[in-house]
Amino acid sequence: MCGIAGIIGRLDESNRAALQRMNHAMIHRGPDAGGVWCSTPDDRGWGVLLGHRRLSILDLSAAGDQPMVDPVTGHVIVFNGEIYNFGDLRRRLEAEGQQFQSTGDTVVMLRALGLHGPSAVSWLRGMFAFASWNPKQRRLLLARDALGIKPLYLARSPNPDAGWSIAFASELRALLASGLLGTPRLDPQAVASGVWNGFVVGPGTAVKGVNLLWPGRFLELDGAGNEMRNEEFWHIPDYAPDSTMGEDELAIILEEGLRLHLASDVPLAVFLSGGVDSSVMANLAQRAAQNPVHTFTLAFEEQEFNEAPIARRIAAAIGTQHHEVVLTEGRFVANLEAALDSLDQPTFDGLNAYYMSHAIRNAGFTVALSGTGGDELFGGYTSYRDLPVLQRCSQRAAWIPRGLQVAAAKLATSGLRRSGGTVQPQTRWAKLPEMVRHGDDLLALYQLAYALFLPGFQQELLAPGFAEALADGLPSAMRERIVAETQHRTPLSAISVMEQRLFLGERLLRDNDAASMASSLEQRVPLVDQVLFESVDRLKDRARYQPLGRKAMLRRIGLRGLDPALFERPKSGFELPFDRWIRRGLKDAMDQTLRDPQAIAPVGLDPVAVERLWRAFLDGAPGMYWSRVWSVYVFIRWCHRNRVFR
Repeated sequence: MCGIAGIIGRLDESNRAALQRMNHAMIHRGPDAGGVWCSTPDDRGWGVLLGHRRLSILDLSAAGDQPMVDPVTGHVIVFNGEIYNFGDLRRRLEAEGQQFQSTGDTVVMLRALGLHGPSAVSWLRGMFAFASWNPKQRRLLLARDALGIKPLYLARSPNPDAGWSIAFASELRALLASGLLGTPRLDPQAVASGVWNGFVVGPGTAVKGVNLLWPGRFLELDGAGNEMRNEEFWHIPDYAPDSTMGEDELAIILEEGLRLHLASDVPLAVFLSGGVDSSVMANLAQRAAQNPVHTFTLAFEEQEFNEAPIARRIAAAIGTQHHEVVLTEGRFVANLEAALDSLDQPTFDGLNAYYMSHAIRNAGFTVALSGTGGDELFGGYTSYRDLPVLQRCSQRAAWIPRGLQVAAAKLATSGLRRSGGTVQPQTRWAKLPEMVRHGDDLLALYQLAYALFLPGFQQELLAPGFAEALADGLPSAMRERIVAETQHRTPLSAISVMEQRLFLGERLLRDNDAASMASSLEQRVPLVDQVLFESVDRLKDRARYQPLGRKAMLRRIGLRGLDPALFERPKSGFELPFDRWIRRGLKDAMDQTLRDPQAIAPVGLDPVAVERLWRAFLDGAPGMYWSRVWSVYVFIRWCHRNRVFR
């Protein structure tokens, strides 16, 4: 796990200094070593500059440092992530007569790319973003892993005379630090996405002109930055359930994948929240490891949020060496500025991962496994239960407006009285008329179900010129992609793809990457794996999802040897006691920001509507959950902290 950066442009002092600034901005991603590399110039003085920050995980010697030059092919690479099947790839290349100086994964993938070209990207099983330079052809290959675990941000110069054409980095803030972007501007679609989703949906970013490379794609550029190839090396497979795919076969695949994720030359731990997914990770890791696995749980003084007691019992049953980290309100507030600064893009999520990662790193661990991804694979969210019902109801909408919509209208009237008439209730019932209007469009229903605000109030929150930036809270490219990937699927399997692409791919993975790397901790997610995804996707819906919300197959495979009674309790998300803390320790800071027109207007929001929102939250208006005001506050703060304005 590291940070990478690069520039295609003139090999002059200006671009060298820009690369150094990007590298320095990512020192938290790789405190163990850093380096830069420069190609030979062409007849115009142009070439490629590559930068790297190293967090040493495999082969801790200098032989694993980057940028790495292959002595056989001359190819050069900067790489962020882990290739879990590098042992098999190494043996494959050794059978071709190859020898290696390093025991790590980077040298193996570099040799594979040098000998076999871009086609070798499809061989890689892991989490990765990399840039590889071919000196003979003067081509730069950029690629991002199949499911988007590792980010790769790209900026194209709008000025042909600027002296550079392409810049890229593992973090958006590194590109901002480069100075190449001039005065960065806020993308109107990012503002609209932030208000709808609470985070910025790709492929765009908060900054106009900067995009994420799609997961599962590689991009090949010539020495001037011109696009030569832009191809998909992995895609979500067509829906084709296979009755021969059984639980025993899936268990082998899951256990083997977990074993591959344990490869490390440094201490490794496991996040244990007390839920099914993290318990599966801890249980399988303990079964595969020779020594007791270390597990960590974040505990709270607020007992209704505190899963530490159940996590303690699960850890004892598994036999791990367990640690509890108590996050008090005082500690949260005292470290909040650093935690918010860890966010690479505006998002209302990620801080729980930041505090947990910080504690694990301080305890001496460099790698941690997380159970992220189980709900998306096996139907753990309420969306799997609710959305098919809403879709069927919307198809029979003739009677719904006369019934349920009347109830929604009465609820809205009641809520307006309670909140002093400031904001219409932002409840699911109040969303019902809009859901009916969308008929059986499952993606639109999904987006409405997750929307932070009703569409009408979203329009009020956005400044003129920003309100029409998105339809259904999604950029057109993302919407088209998901529609294509779900059009021939059953409702449940389609929802799984939506959860994979949006909730997991655009929020959880990106936030967890930034939050963990802020503490120089590598977070691995064994349940987010293309081989596992392809295998689970072959299951029949009944075997995969029923009974809804239980993740029964994952329990049977991953919780073997544990008392099922440990997990017989209502599902709860791993979240902080934000509502209470916002009304107490965070109230003054948020009040100052959310009532300040000079802070709000430059980021594409309407100051009057934002203040009404804040007042409605403080008054306890229906549906006015902490996430609604927190997302707006974090968005405003991120823009000012990074000096990105409309």
